[in-house]
Amino acid sequence: MQHSREGFSMPAEPRPRRRRLAYTALTAAGLITLAACSQSAKPASAKDDAEPGGSSGAEPSAAVVSLSPAVKGEKVIADEPLVITARGGKLASVTVAGPGGATLDGKVAADGGSWTSAQHTRYSTTYTLKAQLTSADGSKVSRSSTFTTVSKDEIFVGTYNVRQGSSVGVALPVSVVFNKPVHDKAAVERGLSVTSAPAVEGSWSWMKDRDGKDRVDYRPKGYWKPGTKVTFGMDLVGVKNGDLVGTQKRRIAFTVGTARTATVDVVSKTLTYRENGKVVRSIPVSTGKETFETWNGTMVVLSKVPTIRMNSATVGIFGPEAYDLGEVKWDVQLTPSGTYIHAAPWNEGKFGRVNSSHGCIGMSTEDAGWLYQRLDYGDPVTVVKSKDTVASNNGYGGWNVAWEAWKKGSALA
Repeated sequence: MQHSREGFSMPAEPRPRRRRLAYTALTAAGLITLAACSQSAKPASAKDDAEPGGSSGAEPSAAVVSLSPAVKGEKVIADEPLVITARGGKLASVTVAGPGGATLDGKVAADGGSWTSAQHTRYSTTYTLKAQLTSADGSKVSRSSTFTTVSKDEIFVGTYNVRQGSSVGVALPVSVVFNKPVHDKAAVERGLSVTSAPAVEGSWSWMKDRDGKDRVDYRPKGYWKPGTKVTFGMDLVGVKNGDLVGTQKRRIAFTVGTARTATVDVVSKTLTYRENGKVVRSIPVSTGKETFETWNGTMVVLSKVPTIRMNSATVGIFGPEAYDLGEVKWDVQLTPSGTYIHAAPWNEGKFGRVNSSHGCIGMSTEDAGWLYQRLDYGDPVTVVKSKDTVASNNGYGGWNVAWEAWKKGSALA
């Protein structure tokens, strides 16, 4: 049978821990400099705002401070810790105040070179910065300015499908779905990277996700080898996408686990499960009946749940073929359109003999429980001798696209 949850939800993007960011904020003049209540790149002289006791003279020290992460002119990325960096001096104290005078907590580094906020900045908010420094010549210097954070309307973000430190199946691509249209795919793709040890040939390829959002997947030419160490990089800070700007900088390392694969033959009505290429077990199954044939081609495990309700209305099946099953056990999801491997005790006696499902791969409760304990996120399940091939955006169906055609889907091809 087929069951569909509402849309395809990739694993949620993990919320980054607070961390010190090392983004460099650049303008034509270099670092964005805050000085004397302006955002000019020209530092104010110590004479203009030096504290008593500072050195005198026509051209005192040019100690300056800079903001990060900053993008889109001189605006600052919101919802991240703020970092104030000193150049030509050491920070003694920093105060960053928002509307109503509320200040951000923060701490000056032991070497006086930087100050990092303990709280994230807010979107579309103007802050006032005041910094006290000791310049290289020993003079006391004050610096002050205002800055504004970007609004949510000015940024675009991508949700990715891999988690830090996780172990995944050999067929899992790296997939990124963007919350807003990507007008400059080449610029965005340049900000994405996948590296691995051992190194493999791989490529990004763009598509529309099932809900119409822009999506780009990276896969190697063939399945990952077990034990491969993979690192996904996202450096979109300051990347322009039409009138939008990127804000994300991520580095996600994960490992490829055991090679677990399943092949379903709809003619012999069997599922063959292998580990590292060796046949472990052959299971009699019942696949999609006529007009409800199971998708042909390779699908990838998206999720698992021990029990689920399957209601045919969620996949548009009504009338005589309608069903509503409240407790279907050992469910392994293969597509967001509703293809699952699951226990189907109501078809007892048909496994290995008759295809009678509405598109799912059914088997005995015992066999389904056994397979459920082994298949996991990113493992490939290939259906052979069926009819229509699963689409590349229906889950991770990109393995059914010929390699040369897949590479042409890159914006940098």
